[in-house]
Amino acid sequence: MTAEKKMPNETKEWTSLREHYEELRGRRLKDLFAEDPERARRFSLEACGLYLDYSRNLIVAQTMELLFALARAAGVREEARRMFSGEKINSTENRAVLHVALRAPLGERIEVDGKDVVPEVHRVLEKMEGFARRVREGEWRGYTGRRIRNVVNIGIGGSDLGPNMACEALRAYGQKDLRVRFVSNVDGTHFVEQTRDLNPEETLFIIASKTFTTLETMTNAHSAREWCLARLHDPAAVSRHFVAVSTNRSGVAEFGIDPANMFEFWDWVGGRYSMCSAIGLPIMLYIGPKRFREMLAGFHAMDRHFAEAPLESNLPVIMALLGIWYVDFFGAQTHAVLPYDQYLYRLPAYLQQADMESNGKSVDREGRRVSYHTGPVLWGEPGTNGQHSFFQLLHQGTHLVPADFIGFCRSLNPLGDHHDKLMANFFAQTEALAFGRSAEELRGEGVDEKLIPFRTFEGNRPTNTILAERLTPEVLGAIVALYEHKIFVQGVIWNINSFDQWGVELGKILAKKILSEITDESVPLGHDSSTNALLSRYRARRRKD
Repeated sequence: MTAEKKMPNETKEWTSLREHYEELRGRRLKDLFAEDPERARRFSLEACGLYLDYSRNLIVAQTMELLFALARAAGVREEARRMFSGEKINSTENRAVLHVALRAPLGERIEVDGKDVVPEVHRVLEKMEGFARRVREGEWRGYTGRRIRNVVNIGIGGSDLGPNMACEALRAYGQKDLRVRFVSNVDGTHFVEQTRDLNPEETLFIIASKTFTTLETMTNAHSAREWCLARLHDPAAVSRHFVAVSTNRSGVAEFGIDPANMFEFWDWVGGRYSMCSAIGLPIMLYIGPKRFREMLAGFHAMDRHFAEAPLESNLPVIMALLGIWYVDFFGAQTHAVLPYDQYLYRLPAYLQQADMESNGKSVDREGRRVSYHTGPVLWGEPGTNGQHSFFQLLHQGTHLVPADFIGFCRSLNPLGDHHDKLMANFFAQTEALAFGRSAEELRGEGVDEKLIPFRTFEGNRPTNTILAERLTPEVLGAIVALYEHKIFVQGVIWNINSFDQWGVELGKILAKKILSEITDESVPLGHDSSTNALLSRYRARRRKD
């Protein structure tokens, strides 16, 4: 009989880290830097156009040695090999996890159930490219012959967050006479406001739903169809103004979309890892096939780095281990991602889904309730906006919030000294968070003794600094893949399935039941007293002016 697998916090590697934490937790970053003039060099590395300085973390060389031992004991290398080789590591859904295949070059072989999937990936990419060129060059026109000038993507979750983030991040590379918008929320306000100033004759809708049954997406899709036909009148117009990203051919055809204009993807593509698939069609329409391929190259470069680099010089592995160090030993409950580039303002929202839907789990791969903390709450805003809202808590609050600062040496929009001022704040904030300002320093500056408690900064707040030359499609791909693989490594070490999301199901099931009770008021309410009272109040007031 096979012995039951130990939980991560029952291993000798975890015990060693716990003992080391007790020895290290009183140390100050200021002292660690003073003791080691080479610390910044020792705890930094570069790959795929990204320079990572992780020297301002609460670590010493022994910490990293113990964390790498934890990664080896968890089988990070073996699990990565299983993922890249197409094994069905998503055990609860019996699926492979192969977003890496979406950016693999033609000729590389990646198999699922004995079939090489790379040729099929490239067939869909080529179909996307052909369609994108026709739209961008004005060959594909609307029903009345007018050029397409607006693209509206209708999806939700992974079918919205990734493409939305990437289109904003790469706006500098977008076709200037093509507007790309996104509708995700089933709240009618989202659809109305996103289409208010658009002409249906010049608008193309992308309906992104694998099953073509997602409630929010299909509600918005049918509203888009009605909006379009209110102007164009002829149902035949749908085929010129709608395309689909789906696997449900019959559902697509029934909606009125020509199945020839359906772009496929596969069940081994998780929604939150799908922006390199046909889900990325709005990105390709906006930035063009060449730039899209550059983005894929950035993803692939980070994939290869993750698969091949030793653990000790592996960016995703190091960032993953540092995250575990804070979550499970320092008790940090949140993690901030702070891009110092306005184009990346949607990156924290995108990473929220990628991280929290992946590792927000309380049951391990054996179905046991975990006895340690898993994924943190991830959040963030661009600098310098965040400095004038929540940085007060980062500097002087009672919560330890590890943070990633992402910056660029060159701006895509040089304007006077704006970028130098932005980056001066970028460097200043990580220095202030790390080293703070002591009461002694304040006294030396002549600060009134009464104000010293209020103006003291403890420091010792950990940060990673990610610095790239400038924000290009390739660099964006590398950044996103870096976080994807970081999430994977943490899931392996926590022994959880990072690729299912059963936590979203219960609310969906209850919502369907409640919707029937709202639309048919003769149906008796059978919920708890709070839900019944709220539904009764809503029923009585929903149609009042």
